[in-house]
Amino acid sequence: MTTSNSARAGLRAVGRRAVLGGLGALSGGSGVLAMGRRPKPPKDAPDQTRWTFDRLSDIGGARTAVEGAPRLIDSPYGKAVQFDGVDDRLLIDRHPLAGMGQFTFEALFRPDGGVFAQRWFHLNEEDPTPGAPPSVTRMLFEIRVTGQAWALDTFTTGPGYKHTLLFQDKLFPVGKWYWVAQSYDGKTYRAFVDGQLQGEAEIAFKPQGQGRSSVGARMNKVDYFKGAIREARFTPRALTPEALLRASV
Repeated sequence: MTTSNSARAGLRAVGRRAVLGGLGALSGGSGVLAMGRRPKPPKDAPDQTRWTFDRLSDIGGARTAVEGAPRLIDSPYGKAVQFDGVDDRLLIDRHPLAGMGQFTFEALFRPDGGVFAQRWFHLNEEDPTPGAPPSVTRMLFEIRVTGQAWALDTFTTGPGYKHTLLFQDKLFPVGKWYWVAQSYDGKTYRAFVDGQLQGEAEIAFKPQGQGRSSVGARMNKVDYFKGAIREARFTPRALTPEALLRASV
């Protein structure tokens, strides 16, 4: 069978469109991940602070003490710190949300199962005056683990306010990476998983004072975390759900 010149030209055009279409698909997000490149975090605004857990010292530029044997691992986002759920913890000499009347607190983590209650990111106000009693003013990221699923638990307390956002019917599988967030806009306290609202409540939040952060366990060394943490981001305002960070793998 003989093919005309016009027919051959048409077939070549179709072939070029198919090749270009394939290249276009590779340039998208899934194509970048398939080629082994790390997903890049968006550029932070000038008023945002990001802590990257790609080391075991000087997290966020603050003095960091290591307890137990947390270790660095590879993740789709770069190096991360893995905690064994027994006695691993990082103690950081900074409360990154101190003085903020509004805030967004985000963290990229991978829960790996373990015990039911895990308090894995604890920001605590501390009075530097010698002999001052311990402060109970704090905010936490926690999880509740049931089998191979977990639910987010956020908590904040201080003078005149105390509230937990926990919804155990909203479960997620362990062993995957998630960006979680809690925020306060001057009236409403909210919790999110990968940008999806988990719940909210009106509270009379007041800015917390300077202090320290315990990562991997509660400040008093209980409720240890089994899993890994890659990043945290702190913003002195409440971000919209669209502006929250989301896990891409």
